This record gives sequence, structure tokens and C-alpha cells, in this order.
Amino acid sequence: MTLASDMPPAKENVNAAGAVPGTAITATAVTNAAEPSEGSSSSSHDDDEVPAPLATSDVEKFDGDLERGSMESDESRLMRIETSSNLSRELSRKLTGADNLKVDTSTPIPRMGKDRDYPPPLPDSSMYSVAFDGDDDPLHPHNWPVMKKLIQCSIVGANTFCIAFGSAIFAQAVLPLSKIYHVHYVVTTLSVTLYVLGFATGPVVWAPLSELYGRRPVLVMSSLAFCCFNFAVAVSDRLESILICRFFAGCLGAAPLVVVPASFADMFGNETRGTAIVIFSMCVFVAPLMAPFIGGFIVKNPSLGWRWTEFITGILSAASFVLIIFFETETHHPIILVQKAREIRRRTGNWGIHAPHDEFSLNLSEIVENNLARPIKMLFQEPILFFITLYNAFIYGMLYLFLSAYPIVFAEGYGMSGGVAELPYFGLVIGQTLGGLFCIWSERAYVRKLKENGGKIIPENRLPPMLVGGICFPIGLLWFCWTGNYHETVHWMAPTASGIFTGFGLIAIFNPSMNYIIDAYLVFAASAMAANSFLRSAFGAVFPLFATFMFHNMGTNWAGLLLGLFAVVLILCPLAFMKWGKKLRQRSKYAFDLS
Repeated sequence: MTLASDMPPAKENVNAAGAVPGTAITATAVTNAAEPSEGSSSSSHDDDEVPAPLATSDVEKFDGDLERGSMESDESRLMRIETSSNLSRELSRKLTGADNLKVDTSTPIPRMGKDRDYPPPLPDSSMYSVAFDGDDDPLHPHNWPVMKKLIQCSIVGANTFCIAFGSAIFAQAVLPLSKIYHVHYVVTTLSVTLYVLGFATGPVVWAPLSELYGRRPVLVMSSLAFCCFNFAVAVSDRLESILICRFFAGCLGAAPLVVVPASFADMFGNETRGTAIVIFSMCVFVAPLMAPFIGGFIVKNPSLGWRWTEFITGILSAASFVLIIFFETETHHPIILVQKAREIRRRTGNWGIHAPHDEFSLNLSEIVENNLARPIKMLFQEPILFFITLYNAFIYGMLYLFLSAYPIVFAEGYGMSGGVAELPYFGLVIGQTLGGLFCIWSERAYVRKLKENGGKIIPENRLPPMLVGGICFPIGLLWFCWTGNYHETVHWMAPTASGIFTGFGLIAIFNPSMNYIIDAYLVFAASAMAANSFLRSAFGAVFPLFATFMFHNMGTNWAGLLLGLFAVVLILCPLAFMKWGKKLRQRSKYAFDLS
């Protein structure tokens, strides 16, 4: 999910960062967010001149800024972007909910000690502030060698795969646990539900932490915690401890879901970022569908049992943790400048040299406001956000509903054994692969439209691919449920093949919808994505709870018809916003319009 620049991207090394899976701030939008250029009085770092996050009133200045920015030379614009203290903050935090990074004025300034007075302020603090050295600075992640980028993407992609893998592999342990602890299987299904709910809570903290301390430390902490709690589940002998540890595994391990898209945005420019984010999205969607296949054979093996579903996840996460420790490199632009300033101070002895990011800290009240209060308010006040998020959440919930629906069709209906009954998930995986390729192609088409529009963002240009996915998804769903209901007369390949359409629809709906939210709510993108994450994770957590009841009581065919009708009705969302989206955005106090 990428936010294309609102001007033709002339340089690849303009800072950008994302928040959730698949988000990235644009160079121009951030440039406009930085109020003064280098050399103005507001560029100083005095404690009483803390720039506030962008407000709705700031939007009025964007058109003028765009015109002024177009007359600047590429070099001067680059220098203004890279050296502005405002930019260093606004650059990455807009989509990761880190508007709470401010100068800490809540506590008294410590005394120097030994009866010393405070030294005089620097004559011109901007001269002591480090920046990237031109558009070809090798320190800038956009200028890293391709092989280095591939290595970094592989490491964080593997970490993301582990997190998504862990959400679904334990679904194979639900029935064994219900027999062991003599409880209804719905109770043990909470092990999946609580894990996915953790996806909604963890990023609230991980996102701003990654902006303050960098991507790498957050991934290290998250990966270590995820590894520990997976092994804790594997050795637990009480159902309560299993459920609690599953929640914390999902909550504390969820950092890659927000940090990895941000890291991709750090490394890739507008023209290549979309492809990277599509691959990330596929990791998130493919892993839960590969996990049941592996988990089914593990649980079936009497020498292994359900505990090894968690041991395997723990071993994979431990390997991912080792890779991050030894091979992961920091990608967050402001933190790279902090490291650069530290090196210059050490080697020159000039302790006034600093990075603009050095002066900021976290504020708890701002975390609550930006990551909890405002997202909920926006969700119910913004029709665009609500209905696109509803569609997005429904698709995400269906992903986890299939973890219950497929065993009902193939294990109960066709009599397949554990492990074999999960092989039909590969139909969905094939469909998702095709959907990912389609999204990459659509991303290139969107970039062409962006250039044709003079670099101005038109969010509704993101919606056409959703229509293709919106048509394919209900076709695949109805195909699966109505062929799977008649297992006596219909070959098992028929419902398996339906997964190609269903998987294609999952990716083709999810990816463009996330892009549309980012484009439509540029200034408040962090809050919009947080709202989307809350509702999406809630659907993913709840759907497995009622799926089995629904398919057993209604029958596979009628349950599929009901869900398919919901999917058909939701196609109206992108259709409506293609026609009336611009008018709704113009009336909104949160939405953003550059067209």
C-alpha cells in the first residue's frame, strides 16, 4: 500500500515513511508540512518553538506550497527537505501515529552540576544540524545497493511471515485442546481470536516507538517477545495461561505489521514502493493459509501433538530474531542522521553537532489521542473511512473464517485426514499470487495516471482494481460453498479451484482499499489507518467464533449464499465513492483533496 507522490518524483532519495501495512508518506506532502524553509527563524530548535502537528487549517496552504515548490530547483528542494527540523519529524511520523513526538517541556531542566551555569546557546543551531549529503548520499536508504535492500526486505518479510503464520497454525490445535481440557471448542477458538485481537492493540505502542527509537530496536524487542510467548504457550499446562500467552504473542509480536511497511517506505521511492508493499501484503495473507497445512500434519502425528504447532512457530521466530540481530540495518531516516551526528561528534569533538530528531520524546496523552480517540471519532464521522474500512474488515474476517470453513467442507464432507484436508488452501494461495501480480500491474497504471494529472493525487483512481476483486470474490465464495455442499456428487477439485477467484479477490480488494484510505486522508492518515486496523482486527478475531455454528446450522450452501450477498452489496462502496468520493472529501474536515 503506497501513497504516490503528489508531484512527479524527480528524486529517489526524498525521505518517506509508512505506518501500516503498506503505507508511505509522499515527498511533496511532507515538504509542505514543513512550514519554513532552511534559514528561516522557525528552523531553530528552541524549546518554546515546538511545531504542532498538521491541522485542518494547514491544508489551505498546500496549493500555494505546491506552486512554490514547482519553481524550486531539485537541489534546493532536496536541501530544504533534508535539513528542515520540521521535516525530520513530519516525514515519517504522519502515517505511524507519531504526532506525539515533541520537545519534552513537562519536567524541569536539570542543572549543569558543580555550580556551573548553562553554556550560551549555539549562534545558529541550523548550522550544527546534520543532513543527508545531496541526492546521492550513500547513507540514505533510497541509495543503498539493490542487494542490500533485498536482504533487508527478506529479513523483515520473514519476520512478518512468522507473525501471520502464528495466527493460523494454532487453529489446528483447537479441537485437541477442547478434548484435553473438556471445554467447548468455541472456548479454545479464543486462542485464535485473542491472538488476532493483539494485532489491534500492539501497533498502538509499536508505531510511535519505531519513530522515536528506530525500526530495528522495535523489531528486535517485538521479535524477542513473540518468540518467548510462543514457547510459553508450548509449555503451558493450563488453558488460561495458553489463552493469555496467545494474546500477548499477538500483541507484542505485531510490530512488523506497522514497522515493516514503514521500513519499505524508508528504502524505496514512489515508483518501486508499490511493488514492495504488495509483496508485504501477500506475506500477511499467504502465511495464514499455509499454516493449516503444516499444522494439520503436526497435530496428526502422535509423536508431535498440538504443542509442536507452537514449538515450530517459536523456532521460526527465534531464527528470525537472530537474523534481525545480526543482519538488520536501521532504515528510519531521522535515526540514521542521529547516528551520523554521533559519529561526527565523536571524531571532531564538537558536541554541538546534532540531528533534529535528538530533541524529541513520547507523550502518553498524545498517544491516546492520536491512536485511540481520534481514530474512533473518524471511523463514525467519515462515511468514506467507515464503508471502505467495513469492506476491508469483511475481507480480512473472511480470511480467518476460511480456517473453519475449509475443514468443514474437506475434512467433514470429503473425509480427508488432517494435513491432507488443508491442501485445498493452496487454491487460495494461487489466487492471492495472481491478485498480487494484478495489484503490481495496477500500481504501474496508477503511477501513469498520476503523471498525466501533473502529479496531483486523485484518490478515486485507486478504486478500479477493487471492482475487479469485488466481482471475483463473491464468485469464488459462492462457487466454494455450493460445490462443497454436495460432496457426494461433486469432485473435491471443484471447491478447491474456487480458491483461485477467492484468493484473487482478497488481495485485489485489500491492497487498493488501503491505498485509497491513505490518499483520501493524507493529513490524518495515521488515525485513519488506526481506525481501519481496529475494525479489521475485530472482524478477523470474531469471524472464527461463529463460522462453525453458521456452516453447521445453515448448511454450507446457504451460509455461503448469505456471505456472498454481503460481499456483493459491499461492491457498492467503491462504486459509490468513484462517483461521489470527491464531493464527500470536500465536505469532510479530515479528508484531504489535492485535485
